[in-house]
Amino acid sequence: MKTARTKTPRRPPPKKPSNTSQKDPVGVYCRVRPLIPPDQECCIEVINETTVQLHPPDGCKVNRNGEYKETQYSFKQVFGTLVTQKELFDVVAKPLVEDLIRGKNGLLFTYGVTGSGKTHTMTGSPGEGGLLPRCLDMIFNSIGGFQAKRYVFKMDDKNGMDVQNEVDALLERQKREVQPQVISRTPLSRQKIEPEFADMINIQDHCKVEEVDEDSVYSVFVSYIEIYNNYIYDLLEEVSMDPIKPKWNTPGRNTEFIPPQSKILREDQNHNMYIAGCTEVEVKSTEEAFDVFWKGQKRRRIANTTLNRESSRSHSVFMIKLAQAPLDADGDNVLQEREQITVSQLSLVDLAGSERTNRTKAEGNRLREAGNINQSLMTLRTCIEVLRENQLYGTNKMVPYRDSKLTHLFKNYFDGEGKVRMIVCVNPKADDHEESLQVMRFAEMTQEVEVARPIDKPICGLTPGRRYRNHAFKEELTRRLEERGGQINGESEEQSVVDVLIQSFPPLPTCELLDVNDDQTLPHIIEVLEKRRRIRQMISDEFNKNVFSFRSMLQDYDGAFTAKENFIHGKMSEKDKIIMSYKAEVERLEKKIKTLEYKIDVLEKTTTIYEDDKRSLQHELENQNQKLHRQLSDKRRLEARIQGMVTENAMKWEKECERRVAAKQLEMQNKLWVKDEKLKQLKAIVTETKGEKPERPTREKDREREPRVPTRSISPSPVPNIPPVHGRHRRSRSAGAERWVDHKPPSTVETETVMQPHVPNGIKVSVASEKALAKCDKYMLTHQQLASDGELETKLIKGDVYRTRGGGQSVHFTDIETLRQESPPGCSSRKRRSSPSNQPPQGETTESEWTDVETRCSVAVEMRAGSNLGPGYQHHALPKRKKP
Repeated sequence: MKTARTKTPRRPPPKKPSNTSQKDPVGVYCRVRPLIPPDQECCIEVINETTVQLHPPDGCKVNRNGEYKETQYSFKQVFGTLVTQKELFDVVAKPLVEDLIRGKNGLLFTYGVTGSGKTHTMTGSPGEGGLLPRCLDMIFNSIGGFQAKRYVFKMDDKNGMDVQNEVDALLERQKREVQPQVISRTPLSRQKIEPEFADMINIQDHCKVEEVDEDSVYSVFVSYIEIYNNYIYDLLEEVSMDPIKPKWNTPGRNTEFIPPQSKILREDQNHNMYIAGCTEVEVKSTEEAFDVFWKGQKRRRIANTTLNRESSRSHSVFMIKLAQAPLDADGDNVLQEREQITVSQLSLVDLAGSERTNRTKAEGNRLREAGNINQSLMTLRTCIEVLRENQLYGTNKMVPYRDSKLTHLFKNYFDGEGKVRMIVCVNPKADDHEESLQVMRFAEMTQEVEVARPIDKPICGLTPGRRYRNHAFKEELTRRLEERGGQINGESEEQSVVDVLIQSFPPLPTCELLDVNDDQTLPHIIEVLEKRRRIRQMISDEFNKNVFSFRSMLQDYDGAFTAKENFIHGKMSEKDKIIMSYKAEVERLEKKIKTLEYKIDVLEKTTTIYEDDKRSLQHELENQNQKLHRQLSDKRRLEARIQGMVTENAMKWEKECERRVAAKQLEMQNKLWVKDEKLKQLKAIVTETKGEKPERPTREKDREREPRVPTRSISPSPVPNIPPVHGRHRRSRSAGAERWVDHKPPSTVETETVMQPHVPNGIKVSVASEKALAKCDKYMLTHQQLASDGELETKLIKGDVYRTRGGGQSVHFTDIETLRQESPPGCSSRKRRSSPSNQPPQGETTESEWTDVETRCSVAVEMRAGSNLGPGYQHHALPKRKKP
């Protein structure tokens, strides 16, 4: 008979989360160890069922100001020093066992500093079993009557499970019985329980799971591994040497050393992590399971340190795997479908204690072990922190499971493949205060991590109650057969056949001879006996015929069986060759996997380096972009500024050119006028008589005698020969109701005329300022220059004051008033001429006719760009040049 296997299943799609809508936080419990001896200083106090408080020991100042600081930490439940193992089991481990029976995974691990009671909590002590033996006892109490026979379930090499029928399982059992007895094939029922752990498994509670599926069969498989120096070792594997020594002990240092083979982690087709090549033993009772555990426990690495006489130097993991499959429709045999097999797992982890080397005084191998233990626990803490950050803040950071074998093995539990619970063991003595503080912080942070709730196992769809209906049917059939023919066994059947044969013979007649002459009785007897002989002969012939046919049938069957046996042997040899080739291929693939894993690690590190370089280059690129944007903005501002300066300079030089052209024209006009005056004077000298030359008066006396009459015109050009205005004072147009800024430069010359410009409500300033402009609405600039006739000309330049957007003031010039002075026609011997039409008398000549323009005016005006008044005027006083 062949094993009932289905076709190789297709690779399933990527596994979806178990239940994204429902999540449960990690259950964290705290257990306080009793003080030994009890008179020591205690630093941990149980406040209530969920809170503990840490007190700093005497002589320890926590705060900088010297005050004591007490901290409180909350857990799901706190177990004090008087709590028994049963109470702890009922709260923490019992729900995990119930989930295991219902097809769900579970993870339970103990965490704490060295010497805090983790191994005692997990294993127990004589007379008081821990969580592990109690879990085994509850499992077998629940499935005791529904266990399948040994080897009905069979593990494969890829974390899968196969199911066999009863005949194949029987052949497997017989095959294993003739093989050498090893740890995985020795049932404890044939041995005597070891007394050193007999009290640990003698549990009288008889705890069991209610409502177990009675239409299924169950089998329990256990395995025991340890993680030592970040390597995985199988504690149930038979090795050539009993003591397992560290891997770094090379043959050069120890000639008798044969290093144990470490195991590797792999991922199955369902993306679950498993240990390749790990020994998994099928057990049928609590005693047998704990015996397997105890043999592995003897091989676990422990050492004597300053803080603990038997300190665990590795993380131990005891895995209980429960396989269950439904019965067929008749309720008699196991359903031969691999898809209906449900495998659940409960992992019990005893973590090595974190320790400080300055307290343990470790050195050499112990120091290296402590470093690896602390590193793996730090990786566990880092994974918890990243999970918590991703869930609280919605980030998607990668959880570093691969940094440690411990976290890599159990990453499926944190991804939603089972329930996770942690027992924090603490020692209340004062020496462990600092370590206990770190443990409490990690435990409190772990409670904030949520794990997706696993889904329930699928229902097979067969009618429930099949097992009991089949059992009732067999009992009823047996009862009815007993009522008909007595006991149903081989002896009774044989007796009934003999009776039938005897009853088929004709009955013998009476053999009494009463008369000598009776000739009927003997012939009748002879006839009956002859008939009985013939019947016997017929029966004998039929029997011989049946024997011959049966012998022929047996020979045919024997030949067919021999042929089939030869055929099977041929097939088996072919299968063995295929298996050998598969094993060679598997070894090659394992080596390739190790190479690829190494390459993956190298690529991950390279990827990390490249990501760091990418981030730095992106940061540098952003800085360069910002710098470029700043340079572009500065360039644009500089271009705008240069454009403004170019425009300003162009306007300035354009105005300067206009000014110079006007000045040159004025200079040429003055030269022409001077030449004309000289010619006129020369003509007057020639025409006048020689004896009538009067005495030349001084210019100051002429000015005193000469009356000045101001005139007004609204044009910038001089207007000659305007008649004077007498006897009436006329106000300037600049007078008004608005406020005026009366701007008179310091170089302004007082004219001493009768009519003066009058500006009411005016602010007189010598230099225009923004403060004065802000108070007024009008602006007037007094500008003096030399006219073409040599007289002083005063211009009143007026404008409106406006506010600018930038908060300043600007002046828009709107009007220019020109004030000029002229001498009347018959006033004195001195005469001003502005044109050739005003001819002086032939005999009249004065000194004023010999004066030039530079001696008559000492004030000039220059227009410059960039003034505070826009295109306004800046005034400069020029020194008066004296004629040599």
